[in-house]
Amino acid sequence: MTLSAPHLPSVDIIIPHFKRRDMLERCLDSLAETRYPAMGIIVVDNGGTEAGLVFMVKRYRNARLVRLGENRGYAGGCNEGLKHSTADYVVFMNDDTRHDPLWLDRLVTAACEDDRTGALQPKILSLKAFEKGQKVFDYAGAAGGMIDRLGYPWCFGRTFSAIEMDRGQYDKGREIFWASGVAMFVNRSVAEELGGFDGEFFMQMEEIDLSWRMKLAGYTIRSVPSSLILHEGGASLPGGSAEKIYFNHRNNIAMLLKNLGIPGLLLVLPLRLLLEVAAALFYLTQFPGSLAKSGAVWRAFGDTLRHWADIMKKRRVVQHTRQLPDRTVFKGLPLTLLLR
Repeated sequence: MTLSAPHLPSVDIIIPHFKRRDMLERCLDSLAETRYPAMGIIVVDNGGTEAGLVFMVKRYRNARLVRLGENRGYAGGCNEGLKHSTADYVVFMNDDTRHDPLWLDRLVTAACEDDRTGALQPKILSLKAFEKGQKVFDYAGAAGGMIDRLGYPWCFGRTFSAIEMDRGQYDKGREIFWASGVAMFVNRSVAEELGGFDGEFFMQMEEIDLSWRMKLAGYTIRSVPSSLILHEGGASLPGGSAEKIYFNHRNNIAMLLKNLGIPGLLLVLPLRLLLEVAAALFYLTQFPGSLAKSGAVWRAFGDTLRHWADIMKKRRVVQHTRQLPDRTVFKGLPLTLLLR
């Protein structure tokens, strides 16, 4: 499909930013090479105090800066950017990314082929490996996000621990379960209809939660491997840190409580509680910082109980917008990735 210039859909790139001006500038330099003309950029400064940031952002075509008085994380920063956008589509993007010049053209073309598009994901490769001449999938999204019925996410090109080389094995676009927040292309009206990201997630798994709500509401989520993004990774929280463990466990359980139907919850929740205990015990063997890592799981569990009423309120909203049953949403997906 070829789009003529006067009829190009508008796209805003929404970039939540927290410190690391050098990283943001590199990202904006790369976006400046994007050949899609109907593109704007909204940088959301998450409570930063960097001098001259507004002048740096203004150097770039159709770019503007939104400042927040506090750090609201990836979820809150993206939601604020969404409020300032009137574009047809938005891309929620990490600032530690680089971009193929045609990445956005290919996403827009794919979106225009399906009027039920909720979100799309480009192919995401490791920037560090790419700079060494290697094509390795990035951990945070790879070739498209999936999930098992217990709620554990994985990707084409990446499982729990193994990451594949990109040999073209996922170069055919497909239906996926979630699109990575590294570069999540979204129909703006759909994001607004569903309330955007859950701001309480702050960071980690917020894109999976939003994708899940899109699927429940009957929208499609697909990979577009002809679109290429390079991602540095680990810029917000280092892998294996206690804080990252906390957000992953807390947000994953909240996501299950909000989005699963009653039969699914009755099956999954008891198993997940056992697995959470097992995870806390496992982290006691992970040095250094074993006590902090194990404690992060218990802290996540305690915070879930403390915010139970709020989670149930959100659950009622999600279930009210549901158009598809769990058996349709999870069709073809395994109970656990280990059985894949």
